[in-house]
Amino acid sequence: MHFGIEYVTQYRYDGEVVDNLNAIRARPATTSLQRCDEFHVRTDPETRLHRYVDYFGAEVVEFGIDRPHDHLTIDVRARVTTSDPDPPPEAPWSALRSPAYDIAAGEFVLPTGQEPPPERTADLVEVTRATSPLATVRLTTELLRDRFVYDPTATFVGSTIEEFLDSGAGVCQDFAHLAVVLLRAHGIAARYVSGYLWARSPDGGDDSMEVATHAWVEALLPGLGARDEPVWVGSDPTNGVLAGATHVKIGHGRSYRDVPPIRGVYRGQAKAEPEARVTMTRLDPQTSPRA
Repeated sequence: MHFGIEYVTQYRYDGEVVDNLNAIRARPATTSLQRCDEFHVRTDPETRLHRYVDYFGAEVVEFGIDRPHDHLTIDVRARVTTSDPDPPPEAPWSALRSPAYDIAAGEFVLPTGQEPPPERTADLVEVTRATSPLATVRLTTELLRDRFVYDPTATFVGSTIEEFLDSGAGVCQDFAHLAVVLLRAHGIAARYVSGYLWARSPDGGDDSMEVATHAWVEALLPGLGARDEPVWVGSDPTNGVLAGATHVKIGHGRSYRDVPPIRGVYRGQAKAEPEARVTMTRLDPQTSPRA
């Protein structure tokens, strides 16, 4: 699939601010399943942009505006080509003990310090245990969709997993954080993913739609065959499906803190509420990043 992405964030301050420093993670990643063909960032007020790749491999665009200003617009445009992944491997639980898996899992099987007490998730861990790591990923993905309610008013960006468990509702960030905790409790390496989601059916609906930045997880599954290499498989617990060509990845990390789309600070007493709009357009001709 081939998408155009327009991601615009606007701040209107109720007074002047200075020393406005921001870091943006919005560029679609280039992986074996997707290719970023174009990416541009413009700001108003205009300023110089600095780019680097972070610890987890995502491109970060940083900028600062030191002069007084009462507004800020960040306009991101991108074009990306995606394809569906191969069917995920269904290796047995014993494959998690291989040296190859330990090396690939790295820090993504370790606690992050954001986990709730084990007794808060014990029941969920028990009911999501299945016959294989892949079956457990699928069951976790579907159970979280069925058991929790998507409600943008229920949590905020700083909400904890315990608050999500208490309310029974939240946003994609909350679903992803809980899924990571559950999968790691089973010994499956898991990481938080930030990106965009084309939410319409690939075979119907409008060619352009307003969406939002999205979050899902990637689980490391043991491989099969002679090489036996582990494979990262995307899983979207908000929607109860494995990730496919409609999921456009920006980057991954241990949690939201590692890959926020926008993070910034400024100096001044003025306040502002950000207004963000993401528009995805399905483009033609459709090509494959594997070509």
